[in-house]
Amino acid sequence: MSATATSYVVSSPNSLSPTHLSSTTTTRIRSVILCSSKLVSTWRGCYSLRPPFFSSELFFRIPYGSSKRTSISTASKPFSPVTMEWQDCVVKMELDVPTSVAYDCYSDREAIPRWMPFISSVKILEDQPALSQWSLKYKAFGRDIKFSWLARNLQPIPNQKIHWRSLDGLPNRGAVRFYPKGPASCVVELTVSYEVPQILVPVASALKPFLESLLGRGLERFASFAKTYQAESTS
Repeated sequence: MSATATSYVVSSPNSLSPTHLSSTTTTRIRSVILCSSKLVSTWRGCYSLRPPFFSSELFFRIPYGSSKRTSISTASKPFSPVTMEWQDCVVKMELDVPTSVAYDCYSDREAIPRWMPFISSVKILEDQPALSQWSLKYKAFGRDIKFSWLARNLQPIPNQKIHWRSLDGLPNRGAVRFYPKGPASCVVELTVSYEVPQILVPVASALKPFLESLLGRGLERFASFAKTYQAESTS
């Protein structure tokens, strides 16, 4: 027997009562269950349903004679936020100054633009000295790159660790660690982690080695800066 299909329109539960259905329709219904305005049906036929929680009519067509069950899901797909890429850069260098000198020099945040190539300014907030406003300006990858952020210095460990995280603007975090090498020298390790800005996503693979090179140059300049600081502080 070939499969045929017939359409029924259901506008309210009352329309399903036997007095409203023809004998032909009744023979195609195996069972109908109405529960809390939801229709659960095992009939073989076609029907249109407009529950109170839908804004438009739903139309289902089930071929007569079909043994397949049709399930309807009104749940939307879960939202999947775009995950931005983070990169970690680590550079370190041995300095010919004691750990205490290197620590004191790096603690002067407003002096950092004097030796870090891509930092154009650092301004400590007068009323909240743990906070500072940073500006980055550099020409690279054929464009002028400019970013800014507000950073909070976290609780330091004197002569051992300075670390921070951004609160606003360019997402980043980092730490500077100081390891004594001898009475007059130390190793400075700088770690910087950042979210790749959308404008630099196309060059993300080249961004990390480029920034590590800049950070390395910055530490070289910092080594000279620290030696000058030491000489001025002892004179």
